[in-house]
Amino acid sequence: MDRPPLSPTDFSSAVTAITSAFGDPTRREIYLFAHEHPEGVTAAEAAERFDLHSNVARHHLDKLAGGGYLEVAVSRDGKSGAGRPSKRYRPTAQQVAIEVPVRHDDVLVTLLGRALALLPRDQAEAMAEEVGAEYGALMARSMGDSGESQRSFRAALHAVADALTAHGFAAHAEKRNDELRIVSEHCPFGDAAREHPVLCAVDRGMVRGMLTQLYGDTTTELESSRASGDDVCVTAVEA
Repeated sequence: MDRPPLSPTDFSSAVTAITSAFGDPTRREIYLFAHEHPEGVTAAEAAERFDLHSNVARHHLDKLAGGGYLEVAVSRDGKSGAGRPSKRYRPTAQQVAIEVPVRHDDVLVTLLGRALALLPRDQAEAMAEEVGAEYGALMARSMGDSGESQRSFRAALHAVADALTAHGFAAHAEKRNDELRIVSEHCPFGDAAREHPVLCAVDRGMVRGMLTQLYGDTTTELESSRASGDDVCVTAVEA
């Protein structure tokens, strides 16, 4: 049975949960570190890897565990001795995949597509991408961080993919042939994007807007899109 659409408040809460878990660049790197070790990592190991106090590393790991992105297992090993057991934080899945029924208005999206169709294609795409970039920058600012914090490009790219997933794009970041890309397996614009592919410029702009805010100036190029009959939407990104 289909679930009812999220209310604006519920949707905002879902986005806040993701940005709370991954908005901090160090926390994102610790999450990636844990995913490189399926057997799990301890707070001490994370602290040593990222030159942190063990309490700080434990705080980040507990935050990720509290959001359901890592699971905690208690074990005894040679390092901890026969006394106090150690907590190991293990990945719960191969990648973050937040599934929420995104609320969007099909009528408004369709009207937007038709309005853009009245303009010359280059002008319509430029306008749609600019709207997406402005919204993407707003999303990034809601994470409470900016490029001034020296967030790594890799961490910024994964944060963007997580935020897009929260907005219904089912996105993930990947590297292929020395090229960094964001792959979106679902389009919340639905049939409206197929009828008006110019709408694809909106999510391209969202990627650019978020990355510019989180990291700095970047270049984005749409390589493929579901609206054009491709299996997934792929946005190539260059710092």
